[in-house]
Amino acid sequence: MHQVEDHQRAAEAREKDYLFRQSERLEELDKNGGVKKTELREYDIFWLQGVVVRKLVSEGGKPLSPEAQAKANDEVDKEVAKAKERLAKAQSSGKVTDANGHEEITVSRMLELGSFTNPRRQTVNGRDTILVDFTGDPHAKTRNPAEAAIHEMGGTIWVDEQDRAILHFEGRFLNNFKIAGGLLVNVKKDTSFSLTQVKVNDEVWLPQDGAVDGQARILLLFSVNGRLRIHDSGYRKFKATSTILPAFQPVPDSPPQP
Repeated sequence: MHQVEDHQRAAEAREKDYLFRQSERLEELDKNGGVKKTELREYDIFWLQGVVVRKLVSEGGKPLSPEAQAKANDEVDKEVAKAKERLAKAQSSGKVTDANGHEEITVSRMLELGSFTNPRRQTVNGRDTILVDFTGDPHAKTRNPAEAAIHEMGGTIWVDEQDRAILHFEGRFLNNFKIAGGLLVNVKKDTSFSLTQVKVNDEVWLPQDGAVDGQARILLLFSVNGRLRIHDSGYRKFKATSTILPAFQPVPDSPPQP
């Protein structure tokens, strides 16, 4: 698992080399569990001036109008500037954040702050896979308040044995988790989540599918009361120097993993 942790950290660093398309489907549920509202959005995700950018490209299943596209381009420049300000402020105070100046919880840190039990084997798409149960270590030292959420997590991790890479992860929150009394972060007990990764360009394992079921809110960055499904696709090698994106040939993914 130390090797898996090292490989995951390297994969998170190499994600900067790729542009990809992210599709989101958010279903808000009523008190009886029925879907009362569905939101569909697609984004282009890429790095610009050291900042992760999510550029909106479609909404409600329809491409943006030329006017909305122009607005989305303007928002990219504004977000890059704001992210740089947040990051500079965080660094001046010695805080550990992501590239956009937000407190982060990475998969590699989840591995570092967890304990693992009950290893067993399974074959997935013809590849040897190791399954281990995961629980956040309550005594593990965190670097920011958000990472304390890992203490409340438990689940199962599928590891590709040959590549020592995470293939799939399913987990849930074992207890309610709040920061600042729920004003900054509020996650309800039994909120579940999952992540599936795929080998891209025969060199790195990157996210393909993610899901959250339950109630969770993290600042203004993330909010769900129901079901959220995320699909990442079309990974392409990319080095950005401007917000005008040239045409790229997509890097073919490996066969989808369960």
